[in-house]
Amino acid sequence: MSKFKFGEKSLSELKGVHPELVAVVNRALELTVQDFSVHDGLRTVEEQKKMVASGASKTMDSRHLTGHAVDLVPYINGKLRWEWVPIYRIADAVRIAAIELGTPIRWGGAWDITFTENPDSPEDMVIDYVARRKKAGKEAFIDGPHFELPKSKYS
Repeated sequence: MSKFKFGEKSLSELKGVHPELVAVVNRALELTVQDFSVHDGLRTVEEQKKMVASGASKTMDSRHLTGHAVDLVPYINGKLRWEWVPIYRIADAVRIAAIELGTPIRWGGAWDITFTENPDSPEDMVIDYVARRKKAGKEAFIDGPHFELPKSKYS
């Protein structure tokens, strides 16, 4: 039994999200040592336009628009906190949950790999992703709270 429980806002953010991703998120909450909230699930086109305009997202082809993505943000002392150590703890729980459930996950901390198929720690995945992007002469866009079902399996 989990020591954490989703609040009404998190539960409402999961409405319209693909059932396999919801199952991973729910299992991750049972496994995690870090409380978290579902900050974003399904987004409207208008919401996504605002995210792109603010720089919080880089694409209008977001998996949030189809219910194939969630943003899981650490909940610490009654507040949402975008801090890396707790984000890594959530990522660990998501990866374990996804592997248990047989659901591939793509993570915003290392966009170019399948998160559930990589044995490295989330911290190392981010470091390696940044290095790969730099080597390719490209900027790394890191979105640690973001988890999505890959397009290759889920349209």
